[in-house]
Amino acid sequence: MLDLVTDLAVTLGYAAAGIVLMGIGAVLVDLATPGSLRHLIWHERNANAAILLASNLVAVGTIATTAIVASDGDFLRGIASTAGYGLIGLLVMTVAFVVLDMATPGKLGELLVHPAPHPAVWISAVVHLAVGAIIAAAIL
Repeated sequence: MLDLVTDLAVTLGYAAAGIVLMGIGAVLVDLATPGSLRHLIWHERNANAAILLASNLVAVGTIATTAIVASDGDFLRGIASTAGYGLIGLLVMTVAFVVLDMATPGKLGELLVHPAPHPAVWISAVVHLAVGAIIAAAIL
């Protein structure tokens, strides 16, 4: 029974770390785009903004999941690598956004939250997912 309680506590710890990292990712996406991301997605039903945020959350989740799996049951190592690699992933996604913005005519953040579907959101989403995959592979 003690093992179950310990496993549940460890699971809660990892879940909390993942939620915090995804929260940071959401804040970074919100800062990179004009307007309130919350308002754009839930009130204006902006699909571009939703795709952008969703790709960021999947990328962060991929990194966190890989760090947990790679920890081989060592909670302290797992939580430290989840936090460390998660923050590195968020940093690299931010840098990738800046580089993509420099290569884009106009302001990328404005294009990504435009009310009409815009193909640039798919490019940015794939960059998020690719960075998540690269960081995940580096963990292994």
